[in-house]
Amino acid sequence: MAPINEDQHRQLDDGMEKRVVRKIDRFVIPILFVTYMFNFMDRTILSSASVFGLREDNASNLMGQQYSWVSSMFYFGFFAWSYPTSILIARLPVAKYLGVNGIFWGTVVAATAACTSYGGLLAVRFLLGVAEATLTPAFMFLTSTWYTRDEIPVRTGIWFAGNSIGGLVASLMAFGVGHISPNNVVGPWRAMYMILGIGTFVWAFVIFAFLPDRISTARFLTEEERRYAADRVVIAGTGSTEKTRWQLDQVKECLIDPKTWLIFALEFATQIPNGGTQNFANLIIRSFGFTSLQSTLINIPYSLLAASVIAGTGWLAGRYRTMNCILIVCVVSPCIIGSAMIYRRDSISPDGVHLFAYFLLASGPGAMPLNLSLVQSNYRGVTKKMTVSALVFFAYCAGNISGPHFFRASEAPTYNTAFRTIMVCYSLVVVFAMTLRVYLQWQNRKREQSEGLEGGPAPVTGDNLVTDKASPRADPSMRERDQLREENYYDITDWNTVGFRYRY
Repeated sequence: MAPINEDQHRQLDDGMEKRVVRKIDRFVIPILFVTYMFNFMDRTILSSASVFGLREDNASNLMGQQYSWVSSMFYFGFFAWSYPTSILIARLPVAKYLGVNGIFWGTVVAATAACTSYGGLLAVRFLLGVAEATLTPAFMFLTSTWYTRDEIPVRTGIWFAGNSIGGLVASLMAFGVGHISPNNVVGPWRAMYMILGIGTFVWAFVIFAFLPDRISTARFLTEEERRYAADRVVIAGTGSTEKTRWQLDQVKECLIDPKTWLIFALEFATQIPNGGTQNFANLIIRSFGFTSLQSTLINIPYSLLAASVIAGTGWLAGRYRTMNCILIVCVVSPCIIGSAMIYRRDSISPDGVHLFAYFLLASGPGAMPLNLSLVQSNYRGVTKKMTVSALVFFAYCAGNISGPHFFRASEAPTYNTAFRTIMVCYSLVVVFAMTLRVYLQWQNRKREQSEGLEGGPAPVTGDNLVTDKASPRADPSMRERDQLREENYYDITDWNTVGFRYRY
C-alpha cells in the first residue's frame, strides 16, 4: 500500500474535523440552547406575572419599590453563589452538577406559585438566583472545553440566543395562560410558575442522560474522535480542562490583569439597562397604551429581534477575529437612540414611535454573549478562566440589582430616570469596548516584540505557532497533531503561553 502523502493526510484530517464538530454540535449545543431557554423564561416570567395579579396577590399589593426589590433579589442569590459554583464547576463532573442543580431550580420555580407575601417572593427569588448562578459559567466552561477559539463566538451566540427564544415562548405561554380567570383557584400568574417549574424539573433529567461531563467520557464519539477532539482544543482552543486543580497564582494573575477589569466594566454597564428593562418590559409597554394581554404579544417580535442580533453577531465574531469589540459598539448604538427617544417621549408622537424606540432596545442583550466570547477566547488556565467568569457575573449581578431601582415607582409610567440611566450606561459601553480593543491590540504588539514571533490574533499554542499572514482564518486541522508535546496539556495561563494572541 502506498504511503499517505501530505495532501491525503490533510483531507483525512479535514474529514475528521468536520465529523467531530458536527457530532459535538448535534449532541451538546441543543441541550445548552434549551436549558438557556428555561433559564430566561423562569427568570423573566416575573414581568408577565406582574400584570396578571402577582403584585395584587402578595401582601395585598406590592407597594412603592417592593416590586423592584423582588426583581433585584434574584441577583443577590446569583451574586452569593457565583464564585463558589465557579470552583465547583472546575472540580465536579459538570453535567451531573448541572442536572442536580436543575432539579433544585425547577422546584424553586414551581414553589413561587405558593407565595402569598412580599417576604415569600423575596425568598424564592433569592433561591432562584442561587440555582441559575451555575448555568452561564458552566456553559462557558463547556464551550471552551469542546470548541476552538474560532468556534466559540458562534456557539456562544447560539446557546445564548436561547434567552431570546425563551422570551418568545414565555410571551406565547403568558398570552395563553393570561386568559385564565383571575377568580380561578390557581389564577394566571400561579399557573405560569407551575408550568415552567415542572418543565424545568423534567428537563434536568435530560441533562443527566445526554450531556457528557468531559470529552473523554463522550459516548457519541469514538475513541479516535475523542482523542482528536481533545487535541484540537489544545492546539486551537484555550487549553485542556481535564485533570486540573485550583491554583492561587492564577487567581492573583487574573486580578492584576487589566483586561479583566475592562471586561468587568463592560459587563456592569450593559447589565444596569438589562436589569430594568427585563423586569419592567410589560409595564413599559402598558405605559404606551396597550393592555396586559397585548403587552405579552408585543414582546414576541422584540424577542425575535434580540435572537437575530445575538446569533448574527456571534457568527460575525467567529468569522472575523478582530470584530468583537466593534460588534459590541454596534449592538448598543441602537439602544442609545431608543432610550433617548423614550426619555423624550413627551416631545415625540404618535405612540407608534414610542414602540419603535422600545424595539431599538432589543439589540442590547447581544452585548453580553460577545463579552463572554472575549472571556472564553482570551484566557488560558482553568483557574484564571473561572475566576474571571466569577468576576463577570459579580458585575452582572451588581448591574441587574441596580437596574430595577432606576425605575422609580413615583415616576411611573414614564420612568424618566431609568431611561436617562440606560442612555448613559450604553454610552459608557462604547468607551469601554474601544478601550479594551486598543489595549488588546497593544498587548499583541508587545508580545510579538518580546517573543520575536509574528502572528495576529491566531489560535496558537506554544510550539505550534501559526501566523495569520496567509489567511484571516487559520485552519486548526491543517496543523500536524503529532507535534503536540506533553507541556501543551499543562494548565498554564495566557500570560505564560508563548505565541498566544488576543482576540479583540
